Amino acid sequence: MIDLTFQFGGEMILIKIEGNSVTFGSTDQGAQMAPIDGLKIDKKGVIKEFPDLKGNPEWRIEAIKRFKEKIRQMKTERNKADYIISDLKKFGYIPKRIQINGRRPENING
Repeated sequence: MIDLTFQFGGEMILIKIEGNSVTFGSTDQGAQMAPIDGLKIDKKGVIKEFPDLKGNPEWRIEAIKRFKEKIRQMKTERNKADYIISDLKKFGYIPKRIQINGRRPENING
């Protein structure tokens, strides 16, 4: 299990990776964690990442499907964490901490 913490504007975003399961939460939602299916997804960000979804009425469903498939293809939780860190940085999320199960949290320089 790996926990990631990001800053986005004035809120902290929490991400938990357990195998192929990735859940998300933020400080404005309290301690609630949700899978990507329950998150608000920015259409502009999706179109920027997947231009072929422009004009597709099912853009949200397809973007979530692609994210889940990408996660499933990665072999380790660390690979998944590195991908999420790299991907969210493109959208203005600032990575702050990573905690790998059984270890102390480490600051992310990035």
